[in-house]
Amino acid sequence: MQHPHLDTRVSPLRQRLIDDMNMRRFSRETQRNYLRDIGRLATFLGRSPDTATADDLRRFQIEQQEDGVPVPTMNSIVSALRFFFTQTLDRPDLARRLVRLAHPRNLPVVLSRDEVARLLNATTCLKHQAALSVAYGAGLRVAEVSMLKVADVDSERMLLRVERGKGGRYRNAMLSEGLLTLLRQWWKVGRQQGVMHRDGWLFPGQHAMKPISTRQLYRIVVEAAQAADIAKRVGPHTLRHSFATHLLEDGTDIRIIQVLLGHAKLNNTALYAKVATRTVRTVPDLGEEAVGRCAAACVGTDAAGSWAEAVLVVVHRRQSRQ
Repeated sequence: MQHPHLDTRVSPLRQRLIDDMNMRRFSRETQRNYLRDIGRLATFLGRSPDTATADDLRRFQIEQQEDGVPVPTMNSIVSALRFFFTQTLDRPDLARRLVRLAHPRNLPVVLSRDEVARLLNATTCLKHQAALSVAYGAGLRVAEVSMLKVADVDSERMLLRVERGKGGRYRNAMLSEGLLTLLRQWWKVGRQQGVMHRDGWLFPGQHAMKPISTRQLYRIVVEAAQAADIAKRVGPHTLRHSFATHLLEDGTDIRIIQVLLGHAKLNNTALYAKVATRTVRTVPDLGEEAVGRCAAACVGTDAAGSWAEAVLVVVHRRQSRQ
């Protein structure tokens, strides 16, 4: 399925590239990035990128380095070009000429449990709080939150089905009782507003037929962090980092965390061991009944902030029992 912004005046080469990405179920964000990065090579060459030679690629990367292009950006461009030359052009010999640069990986920014609660409480409406609670409570990527549908909530098995994950991979994410209660409340409010449908998006955008954008989710997180007086540099992925770190601190096996996050490689998950404390924190045992009373007290009121505490309590109690 083509995306509207990719359909205007598409050349045969561009269309073949888009078809290759669609066939592998690349996300809309990845497709846009790949097209942009391959376009950079075309601009450098002044001609079609399928005419590039090994020397052209060498000069292109040297110029990028001299221009001060950040290493992560250069490596992202390499990923796009390797896909283009290997899959679309069947020129793996050229793909091998592209150099991926080593660089130290920065440690992720992680919020404390108190900061997570403050951030969730600082959201301005129930939809925003529910979306950010899913990002933290299930450890989802921002694009995965955006692409969730109502039907992806499996209340029988207490799972969230992530069918549009990175690389098109399917996985199940955890769904706590507190998070389910919050989503049910959002369902009721969304139905009253006329934006929620059984076969529609879990978090509709400005138009009910389209999902909330990743950019809007980013703005929501940044504004909530500012309102909560959190000085750290926070984005949607910070909630995912915090989810993984808190589970690791609570003693959850790192291989389970790998599955929950949808990491293909364990060493990506192992990074959280560098930011997690060694002491297992004690989570107050408020009991399911207490959580239920907290959730019930929030229904029909404007005091949506109590939902944050309910989500946090259930998630961490559940993990502390493992």
